[in-house]
Amino acid sequence: MSKRVTRLQDIARMAGVSVSTASRALNDSPAVNRRTKEAIWKLAREHDYPFRGSMPAGPIGAKATVSIVVPRPQGRDPRLSDPFFFELLSGLGDAARQRDCDIHISHVRPADYEGLHAAMTTHRAEGVVFVGQSTLHGAYNKLAEADGRFVVWGAELPEQSYCSIGSDNELGGKRATEHLIRLGRRRIAFLGLTEAPEVAQRYRGYCAAHAAAGLEVDPKLAAPAYFSIESAQGCVEAMISEGRRFDAIVAASDVIALGALKGLKRSGLSCPDDVAVVGYDNISFAAYGTPALTTVDQDMDKAGRLLLSKLLDRSGRNAASSERLATDLIIRESCGA
Repeated sequence: MSKRVTRLQDIARMAGVSVSTASRALNDSPAVNRRTKEAIWKLAREHDYPFRGSMPAGPIGAKATVSIVVPRPQGRDPRLSDPFFFELLSGLGDAARQRDCDIHISHVRPADYEGLHAAMTTHRAEGVVFVGQSTLHGAYNKLAEADGRFVVWGAELPEQSYCSIGSDNELGGKRATEHLIRLGRRRIAFLGLTEAPEVAQRYRGYCAAHAAAGLEVDPKLAAPAYFSIESAQGCVEAMISEGRRFDAIVAASDVIALGALKGLKRSGLSCPDDVAVVGYDNISFAAYGTPALTTVDQDMDKAGRLLLSKLLDRSGRNAASSERLATDLIIRESCGA
């Protein structure tokens, strides 16, 4: 004998309310008080009422819900375990709490316009924060024409019609390189995949610092390291084994810098005596390595506040403008200063 399916009328009868009140409560209507909502939701869960399709995007009482989506760049699959993602998520989470909002991390990993569009149209959140641009700049522009309820953590690029929040990547890369030059380093390697817009801007800053100091950039000292310790370690070991001489490294992220430190150690070189290293991001444990990592700091608390405000405070489709965060060079042991 099949189990009887719980109906909306059953939930209403058990709660002692009308069917219309039960329906409004399950949809988090402000017309129903919080205590009644909680009682009805409890009954619905206990009796396996199939209300998931009509439930709100987050727990009852939230003023808004924001979805976080991490696109999949070509050639690699970003991991949520990346320490920088946790820094960004922390900034977003604190900002959301201040505004009585919920955030949820989506399982989807769009790699093209169709994927981005699906991520925007298959949820009930007030908007989406996309983490990273990769090769999706054109797709984001197209998406902005159809649905502007999103903001991107990433670089500001030419002919951009969507809102992005990110750091002043070019200035950050320039300041990191200038610092190493002031310390007397002259053969400075750059580690990072410059196909990524943010990394490309940091590399431009690296090149600008060389030009300002009257130094030429050696293209052999640029290695396309992905955002992983293993990739950076492999790049450094390969450069050393191939006889490419360098006395400093500017890494496009702290994770890449930590991989570089591991590669130097495995190759018998010391930091900072043989090779100085500067990272980018100032992730939480950058200060606790051996040596402690010199790095370019981004204000992730401010980033979280800006991402939320740009997304939730829009007065029109194209009202939100992009913004760049200031960067700060945090000097620690790994540069030898």
